[in-house]
Amino acid sequence: MKKLTFLLLILISNLTYSQLNIDHYIGVGETLVQIGNYVGAIENFNIVIRFKPHLPEPYYFRAVAKHQLEDYRGAIQDYNTAINIKPYYPDAFMNRGLAYLQLNEYAKAIEDYNRAIELDPGNSTIYNNRGIAKVSMKDIDGAIADYDKALELNPKFTNSFINRSNARLMKNDIKGAIKDLNQAIIIRPHYSSAYLLRGLARFELNDYASALRDFDQCLKLDPKNSNAYNNRGIVKQKLEDFKGAISDYNLALQIDPTLANAYMNRGIAKEALKLPGSEADFAVASKLDPKLAFKPKEEEYLKHPLSHQKAGQTAQQNQATTNQNTAQASPTQPTQSAQTKQPPLADKKNADPNSGLSDPIQNSEQKKETKEERDRRRYRLALADERDVPSAKEAIADDGRIQNKNIVIDLQPIFVLSSYNKFGSDYIHSQYYNLELETINNLNNYNPVISISNQPANDLKEIFRNNILFFNEKIRSNSNESLNFLSRGIFYFLDNDYARSLNDLKKSIDLNDKNLLAYFARANCQMKMTDQFEQIRQNSDAIKIPLRNDPKKNKDIMVETVPDYNDILNDYATCISLNPNFAFAWFNQSYVKCKLHNYEGALADLNKAIDIEKDFAEAYFNRGLTKIYLDDVEGGAMDLSKAGELGIQDAYNIIKRYCN
Repeated sequence: MKKLTFLLLILISNLTYSQLNIDHYIGVGETLVQIGNYVGAIENFNIVIRFKPHLPEPYYFRAVAKHQLEDYRGAIQDYNTAINIKPYYPDAFMNRGLAYLQLNEYAKAIEDYNRAIELDPGNSTIYNNRGIAKVSMKDIDGAIADYDKALELNPKFTNSFINRSNARLMKNDIKGAIKDLNQAIIIRPHYSSAYLLRGLARFELNDYASALRDFDQCLKLDPKNSNAYNNRGIVKQKLEDFKGAISDYNLALQIDPTLANAYMNRGIAKEALKLPGSEADFAVASKLDPKLAFKPKEEEYLKHPLSHQKAGQTAQQNQATTNQNTAQASPTQPTQSAQTKQPPLADKKNADPNSGLSDPIQNSEQKKETKEERDRRRYRLALADERDVPSAKEAIADDGRIQNKNIVIDLQPIFVLSSYNKFGSDYIHSQYYNLELETINNLNNYNPVISISNQPANDLKEIFRNNILFFNEKIRSNSNESLNFLSRGIFYFLDNDYARSLNDLKKSIDLNDKNLLAYFARANCQMKMTDQFEQIRQNSDAIKIPLRNDPKKNKDIMVETVPDYNDILNDYATCISLNPNFAFAWFNQSYVKCKLHNYEGALADLNKAIDIEKDFAEAYFNRGLTKIYLDDVEGGAMDLSKAGELGIQDAYNIIKRYCN
């Protein structure tokens, strides 16, 4: 009986510890969201979901983290799961509504806000957000009613004053808008967006001096506000200070090289001064926005240059907010709305030809992107890329929003047979288990360890050369063992001695034509040789590759015929025939097909790789990029969301730039 009691106590203790451990991960995840470490938060909630998939909170908080990374579709997917588990979850409805709003799906956003209000009628932020959605649906009166209700519930809710001023500007109630903006500035005197909007309103009243002061104050508080520079330039242009206007347009375009109206305005100012470059500015403006595909006369274009900025031009002005009483759950904190650098909803709309900037209510329904729109989007990205060249200082985003860091966008590289120093601090266990690897590692007694990786190991060259010497001795002892030649071939490959690697891999296959890893390694080796050839082809007429920088041995193996992709694909196909569940062969084969522009074939291979390895992050990433290239933006965004969830942070940058 004592033994039974003791065992029962142990079981109860273990269960309690397990529960506490899950609670610990949830608590850590929430803290990481609060401090802005959204990637770390997602990692924590992944662990909780793996062991407790029936809890709604991990999905909700993971959605919040994705939301802050601007992965709106991935966030909606997690909000959906949280709501399915817990149907009476007002915060989830509210935040899902915000995600729909940021994807311009206004009807769905309003539906979610209606449901959230049913569950939490005293929440001012829900009314504020629903008002923004109604503005987008051109229901201005309905929006003002929602802002009124939000201010009734929270008389110091600055965002609702700002948003109501937007709506009043749309109704040409300029004095009412200025009254709201004055109140917002009294509550938050350092709120740059309030000065920007008040400057617009004062411009409408032809009070140019006051408008100029407001734009100056906005820039003092927010020196990176491209819209404020553009607007100030327009005021200067109205005052016939064309040189000052051009200077402001230049500053605006340094910050945002995709600002179509700044190009148009600068072109007009250059024409007025008879300076060169006006035609080039008009051409860029028309490529960015077809409504600017005309050569305006200054008096026509500048008559009401700010008339359609009334809904606000920065993320602060029309920024939807979340429940102020649940700060730990909010994807957009009310206190952050004055500081966030996320692009406003208005920036995604087409600019009116009579406006200085963009109109946030012109397109209230989501439409399928046309080829012309897609070309313009890619042109804007190309312009932005000229500014966003990665630098050492910009390698890491400093605020947790890693989607803002500068990256070079490319497919995840192929997986190869690699090795690590298992006694070193940088030893990384193989991410994916594979039976063939176990066979070769058992033969070598796990010394050295062979792994599969797509990460470089260039700092271990000396170890690789020592391993080559080690397998020289093993081959002298037993020259009939296929795996010995395979092992040495792997280390020749890692030492960039591709000719010797190919010789060993061929010998390994001759000894055992069922050796899957030998075919895999040979395909990878030929792939690297092909890549080297492509790099030097423009500088050489001969199809030759120096394979090793060793003067004593170059006489024997100076050149090698470059293998074509058919040989590589044949080896991957052999791998698949030997083991159809070898996911890495499918992945690498898809990479080759992408290089050959066979994107449909690549998609099929990546589908198969993901079917085999459900959490194959690199496959999701490459499939997402391939889908985007094939103009399946929604499908690409969901795959990139999954890749980001599984740890590939660059996915969030691509979602922001290409999918939102």
